[in-house]
Amino acid sequence: MFTSEACTRGVRVHVESNYSAERSDPERGQWFFTYHITITNEGPQTVQLLMRHWTITDANGKTEQITGPGVIGEQPVLRPGESFEYTSGCPLRTPVGSMQGRYLMLRRDTEQTFEADIAPFTLAERYTVN
Repeated sequence: MFTSEACTRGVRVHVESNYSAERSDPERGQWFFTYHITITNEGPQTVQLLMRHWTITDANGKTEQITGPGVIGEQPVLRPGESFEYTSGCPLRTPVGSMQGRYLMLRRDTEQTFEADIAPFTLAERYTVN
C-alpha cells in the first residue's frame, strides 16, 4: 500500500493505493490499482466538492488527464469536521505509475471556489517497488 496526503484551505485529502491482482492480467499488459480516498473538512466553513481532475502517469511517462463532475457520481457537501470516503480504480499498461490531482471545491458561505490538492501517490504491483 502507498499513501499520500495534502491539506489545502482546511480540506485534507488522504489517499491509500493498492494493486488489485484479481482485476489485473500482466500477461496481457493490464495492471489494475484501487485507491481509497478520505476527504476531511478541517476548516470552519461548509464546502462542497464540485469537480475532479486527475493526472495519471505510467512507467513509460505516458500521461492521461481525467476531468469530471464530483466523485463516484456524487458532489458531497462537508460541514466542518465531516469526512467523505470513497474507493475507485485505475487501469494501467505498466506495473508502475502514479496519480495526482485536485478537486474543485466550493465554499458554501461565500460561493467562492478553490482547488484542493491531491498529493502524488504511487501505483505499483507489490513486487515491483520496494
